Amino acid sequence: MFLIRDSWRISFILEVYLCSLSSSPQPCVHLSTGPQQKHSTFYEFRTYCIRPDQNAAFLKLTNEKIHLRTAHSELVGYWSVEYGGLNQVFHIWKYDSYSHRAAVRAALAQDPSWMSEYISKAMPMLTSQDNEVTYLVPWSNLKKPPKEGGVYELVSFQMRPGGPAVWGSAFQAAATSHDAPGYSKLVGAFHNEFGQMNRVHALRWFESADQRAELRQKAHTDARVVAAVRNSVAHLDFQQNKLLFPCPFSPLN
Repeated sequence: MFLIRDSWRISFILEVYLCSLSSSPQPCVHLSTGPQQKHSTFYEFRTYCIRPDQNAAFLKLTNEKIHLRTAHSELVGYWSVEYGGLNQVFHIWKYDSYSHRAAVRAALAQDPSWMSEYISKAMPMLTSQDNEVTYLVPWSNLKKPPKEGGVYELVSFQMRPGGPAVWGSAFQAAATSHDAPGYSKLVGAFHNEFGQMNRVHALRWFESADQRAELRQKAHTDARVVAAVRNSVAHLDFQQNKLLFPCPFSPLN
């Protein structure tokens, strides 16, 4: 029994096992670790699905009461999903460690204002909740957009098993290829620790949905972007795109 302390967590155990069963000599994938996680800070991605008839009421209540929640821990951003998912909100919370998150959750459960003024009213408005624990990939920093306003795009990539030693460089090249020519502003790139594994996310900012459409068309004709994306999709199972509108109280706004 062993434990690999790799920030990206994915190993090649299956490939190594299959190689050991082969009777003929052939190149085998060796167990490899990528860049180590240097910090304990992680980001919790939360997605709430709202009852269609309660969407406006939920956003109004959250706008009025979110200060009760941010008194306990740092909110990175809070968005309503405009395209890619109906009646959804997506928010990111920052924690210093798992013990920090546990302490925050315990304090919230004992906060009478939070429980009575928000939780008791908000929970009946929801149909489901989902969360993922993510880290910034080693080469990414969380950045603020160049100005307030605008829209965000969350692109989630489901990569094939094998880990970043297989597809990490290709993903980095594809994710950053849009930024240098000015086709987007990468706010942060994240990888999952809990939730769907082999999943990475790119959070991007645009001045508007129309600007995003215009720049995307330009990117499609840029040979540098096309080549980087082509190399990355060889390791991709599927991806999901969501266009996000920041809520008035969102720090990333």
